Amino acid sequence: MKKIRLLTLVAVSVLMGSTVKAQIQKGNIMVGANLTNMNVTFQKESTAFSFNLSPKIGWFIKDGLAVGGYVDFGANTTKNKTTDTRASNTNYGVGVFARYFVEDKNVRKLEFSKRVRFFAEANAGFAGQNPASGASTNGFNVGIGPGISYFITPNVGLEGLVKYDLTVGGGNSTTANRISLGIGFQIYLPSAKAKAIYKEERGGK
Repeated sequence: MKKIRLLTLVAVSVLMGSTVKAQIQKGNIMVGANLTNMNVTFQKESTAFSFNLSPKIGWFIKDGLAVGGYVDFGANTTKNKTTDTRASNTNYGVGVFARYFVEDKNVRKLEFSKRVRFFAEANAGFAGQNPASGASTNGFNVGIGPGISYFITPNVGLEGLVKYDLTVGGGNSTTANRISLGIGFQIYLPSAKAKAIYKEERGGK
């Protein structure tokens, strides 16, 4: 019995050790979202709520390199109970992204667990930032930043992503700069498995 338990433990360890490499192989799909700046503030004379959500889907065109599309939406609302007024700020974006899981040996040495992988992500598209008062910018958007993913299961990774975004276009201001920290998750599936799930949800059609 002890030998069986030992062999099982070794098998699980080997499986988890190769999990990350298997899930970022060519042909796999990643789908998930990042959430930034989510908070609710309660004060005597006002309440405020804000969030930013970025769902995305990507395909691995080669081992460790995924490309895909994303949508970005955020809102910030504040209600003043004294004056009974409400202010709302919104930002949005849509475009394409590329994510590369770093293979450099020096970087890989910094990965403190077999379930951890560092990556870099870049995006390009159209975005806008429109506050209720103050400068607004709508136009071409580019962003880039480093991230880290921790695979809690063979197919699900929790991640943190630091991004610098630049928007150039029209509005009260021609440029807008933003640095954000996003916390989210991604689900990694072989394309065949993803198609099977989609077919099942469609009722076998």
